[in-house]
Amino acid sequence: MDDLRIEKIELFKVPPRWLFLKITTKSGIIGWGEPVVEGKAATVEACVNELSQYLIGRSANDIEDIWQTLYGGGFYRGGPILMSAISGIDQALWDIKGKHLGVPVYDLLGGAVRKKMKMYCWIGGDHPEVVLEQAREKVEQGYKAVKMNATGAFAWIDSLQKIKTVADNIRLLREEFGDTLDIGLDFHGRIHKGMVKRLIDELAPYNPMFIEEPVLSENKEAFDHIYPYTSIPIATGERMFSRWDFKELLHRGTVDIIQPDLSHAGGISEVRRIAAMAEAYDVALAPHCPLGPVALASCLHVDFNSINAVIQESSLGIHYNKGFDLLDYMDNPEVFDVKDGYIELLKKPGLGVEINEEKLREGQKIGHNWANPVWRNEDGSFAEW
Repeated sequence: MDDLRIEKIELFKVPPRWLFLKITTKSGIIGWGEPVVEGKAATVEACVNELSQYLIGRSANDIEDIWQTLYGGGFYRGGPILMSAISGIDQALWDIKGKHLGVPVYDLLGGAVRKKMKMYCWIGGDHPEVVLEQAREKVEQGYKAVKMNATGAFAWIDSLQKIKTVADNIRLLREEFGDTLDIGLDFHGRIHKGMVKRLIDELAPYNPMFIEEPVLSENKEAFDHIYPYTSIPIATGERMFSRWDFKELLHRGTVDIIQPDLSHAGGISEVRRIAAMAEAYDVALAPHCPLGPVALASCLHVDFNSINAVIQESSLGIHYNKGFDLLDYMDNPEVFDVKDGYIELLKKPGLGVEINEEKLREGQKIGHNWANPVWRNEDGSFAEW
C-alpha cells in the first residue's frame, strides 16, 4: 500500500505537559499520537526521533510488524521512555488505518462489546478543603464516579495523628453523596508496606470503589500481604509498561483491577494484549489516563473492545490542565461529553478525535518544562509524590 507509506513525522510539545505526534502518509492521511512521560517529554521526544529511522518509508498499515521492530530492534527494550515513544507511534498508526478504511479503531480490533463507557475524573485529595467543592463540580458535569489521593506525603512509618486524618476526605463525600457516588482512592505509591494495613482500617468503613497503588508497583511481593487483608478491590499498573511487567502480578493473583496507560504501556496494540491477559485471570481493566485527547480516545477504543473494562479515567478539568485543557486542542470536543456518567461510542473513523493543529502550533510556541514536585517529610527526608 504505497499510499500509506509514512513520509513525515512531527512532534508538538505543548502545555500543560503533553507531547503530540503527527504522522503523515504519502496519500495525506494524518495519524495522531501522544508519546509522553509526564516530566520527561523532551526525553521521549528524542526517543521518537531516534525511532523514526524504522518508520519513514514504511507502510502505516504494518502496525504489528512496526511494533515488534520498535520494541525489539534496538536490543534493549522496555521501560517508560521507549514504551511511551512506541505508544504514541502505535496510536497514530491505528488512527491512520481506521481513517484509511473508514471505520473506528475498535471495529478494527473486533468490534465494540458495549455502547458506552463509565467515566471518572480526579478531584484532588491532598487537602480536604477542596474535595467537596470539586466533587460537586464533577457531579454537576455528569460524573457518577471520582478518584482522589488518599494522603499527602507519608513517612515509612508515620504518626497516629496522620493515620486518623486520612479518612476525612472520603468521609466528607459519603456524608454529602451517600452511596450514590463511586469513590476511588489513590495511594499513589506514597505509602510503604508498614502503613498500608493501618490506612485500610481507617478507610474501609467508607467503602471505596478501589484502592490504587497501595505500594509502588515494583514491590510486587507486598501485594501478597495486602491483597488478603481487605475486600476492597486493589488496583495498580500505571507504572508498568508491557505485558511482561503485568505477567507476574497477574500470576500471583493479587490484583483486581489493572491500570495500564495507553501512552506508556505500548499503545493500543500492547494494552489490548494486556487486557486479554487480565481477562484470562478474571481481572478488570481501568486504563490510567491523566493526559490529552489522543490518549483518552485510545483508551476508549480499547475499553469499547475489552469485555473486562469497567471504568475509564479522564483528565478533563484537572488542575494540571489549567489554561490548556484537553478539549482546547480539539475541533470536535463533543465526542467526550459525559452523559449520566458515561461517554458514548466514538463513531468517526480512526481514533475519532479531530485535532486543531493551529492550537497545537500556538501551544508549541509556549512549550512546557513540567516536572512533578519533590516532596520531603518533616525530617527532611525524601517522600514519594
